[in-house]
Amino acid sequence: MTTPGTRLPRSYLFVPANRPDRVGKALAAGADAVIVDFEDAVAPADKAAAREGLRAPWAGLARQAADAGVLLLVRVNAAGTPYHDDDIAWCHALGVDALVLPKADAEAMRALRQALPAVQCHALLETAAGFAQLADLAAQPGVVRLLFGSIDLMGDLGVGDEGEPLHAFRSLLVLHSRAAGLPAPVDGVCTALGDTAVLAAETARARAFGFGAKLLIHPAQVDPVHAGLAPTEAELAWARRVVEAAASADGAAVAVDGKMVDRPVLERARRILADG
Repeated sequence: MTTPGTRLPRSYLFVPANRPDRVGKALAAGADAVIVDFEDAVAPADKAAAREGLRAPWAGLARQAADAGVLLLVRVNAAGTPYHDDDIAWCHALGVDALVLPKADAEAMRALRQALPAVQCHALLETAAGFAQLADLAAQPGVVRLLFGSIDLMGDLGVGDEGEPLHAFRSLLVLHSRAAGLPAPVDGVCTALGDTAVLAAETARARAFGFGAKLLIHPAQVDPVHAGLAPTEAELAWARRVVEAAASADGAAVAVDGKMVDRPVLERARRILADG
């Protein structure tokens, strides 16, 4: 598994598994994590060829990712499809244990960990069945982060808008991530390529809901998402004031900007500084 930098990834950039040349370019695009996609990005007839085409260059790509401090993952095909077992065998043969599991649920996660005991799984929630098992899934050994598959979930639920109809599911991901001791979850993709206003609005919404990262489908989305998810200068300044005041108080009650600083406020300030 590629070891990322000390800060949790804020950007996960998809790249088709049947284009090894694009994987190297994606690793140099500035994203914190790159997901090599054997699922949606590869047609059924091309899946076997995609695995074979990546077999030889994989070690070099993994080294490139490690040198760049980029987390390199593979999105396998979903459990129950004709391609899943071959994807898992490919990962086992090449020592790949950083995976994205689509259509994730608790049963699929248990089977994945049995096949790959060292797996570090980013579980992609995109079905009603997965959300119905969310607490169980989030607590499974090997799950390291939850991802929101908003587009597929819309199809599964039969809703036509990724805004308000999905808000409850966003909150569930944040809630169960926190309850399971996982990092803040990863928001779904923005399909409005080239529309910076839509991307900015989606990123702001993700941050407001408590997400810590976003799935991306184009390198041009990397910088705006990083900027949108980062603490503002005003937030950083506030956090510094809170931390400094608490340190000077040496355990005594203290107020900053006319508001009492208690333990949750201090913890929030420390998180902001850690993310800055």
